[in-house]
Amino acid sequence: MRILYLSQYFPPEVGATQTRAYEMAQGLLRAGHQVTMLAEVPNHPEGIIRPEYRGKFWVREPLDGIDVIRVWVKTAPAKTFKTRMAFYLSYMLNAVLAGLLLARGRYDAIYATSPPLFVGAAALALSRLRRIPLAFEVRDLWPESAVALGELHNPRFIRWATTLEEACYRHAQRLIVVTEGMRDRLIERGIPSEKLALIPNGANTELFQPQPAAGQQLRADLNLEGKFLIVYAGIHGIAQGLETALYAANQLRDDPRVHFLFIGEGPRKAELLALKAQLDLPNATMLEAQPREAIPAYLTAADVALIPLRRLELFKGAVPSKIFDAWACACPVLMSIDGEARAVLERAQGGVFFPPEDVAALVSAIEEMAGDQATCRRMGENGRQFVAAHYSRQAQAGALAALLENLHSAL
Repeated sequence: MRILYLSQYFPPEVGATQTRAYEMAQGLLRAGHQVTMLAEVPNHPEGIIRPEYRGKFWVREPLDGIDVIRVWVKTAPAKTFKTRMAFYLSYMLNAVLAGLLLARGRYDAIYATSPPLFVGAAALALSRLRRIPLAFEVRDLWPESAVALGELHNPRFIRWATTLEEACYRHAQRLIVVTEGMRDRLIERGIPSEKLALIPNGANTELFQPQPAAGQQLRADLNLEGKFLIVYAGIHGIAQGLETALYAANQLRDDPRVHFLFIGEGPRKAELLALKAQLDLPNATMLEAQPREAIPAYLTAADVALIPLRRLELFKGAVPSKIFDAWACACPVLMSIDGEARAVLERAQGGVFFPPEDVAALVSAIEEMAGDQATCRRMGENGRQFVAAHYSRQAQAGALAALLENLHSAL
């Protein structure tokens, strides 16, 4: 099969969306299919196009067997409503043009991953114009989630975005969701259950595995030997509520055992750096984003991985891939996501839950885990075995290949 895959975010950009798209595409290649990826020119999350891509409307290049077409987008470091819309809409329009003019020949299926929702709009247009069946992956119920986070307020725009969202759901031959909660919510909204398929988040267990020597070297390089190390690696955004962790660090400032390490970038990074400086925290280090290949060493160095989200009903259906990455490295998790993610945590016996945005509860959980590191190590090993058995990205990529093969054969 020839598959046209739309993901606005893609490596060398770093993030969960980029990783899932790359690893799913690799799974399709292993199954014997050809993949053309329509992505943006690399700029995320800084909002600055990388020098080698500047001044180009499109770039076509191979990446590990994937035929990647990168299109120009209107970027800006400042993340306002207007700059975000220009960013999303420029990708949408240019992806449609690239899909019509550059992705030549007959394709057997279009696979699009959202958010951003406008990726779905581009895929919908290409599906109709080129008469190619569409499978649409829903990793977030946008605009519903943006309204809950306070990012969207304009009633007219919300109605328009919801209309677009529902058009994508109606037209797609199959809808792929990443959590049971999303599947249940879409069924509540009238989507037939037989149209939905669950392919959850997971970890690349070939990349994410314990790296003891590299972990020890990182601790030495960062002067963190002997510390009970709490690591957060990921986007520094609105949803994560990382302020809670900084306030917890402030309460633990006199405990010589404990140190926090934050890795990544995002729209709240500058504010978090300012809060760290204001609190004058001696027990918190904030690093820039690291290549994905480097993250297993940081997770191996950690005593526990912090997996936070804010206290919103919406997040009860979320199961971030960070959980599985940490477990694959035998690192237990300290998580503030109730609902489906908490149920997975309890099944795996791979860490500790604390209520979202509860500084006192986070401090208490850290003190308890720091005082019983043997139990921490056991929880990490539980998580590693659980991911290997149930949540390997390789198996999930195989499930996607089978789904698209079935879609093609049914038409």
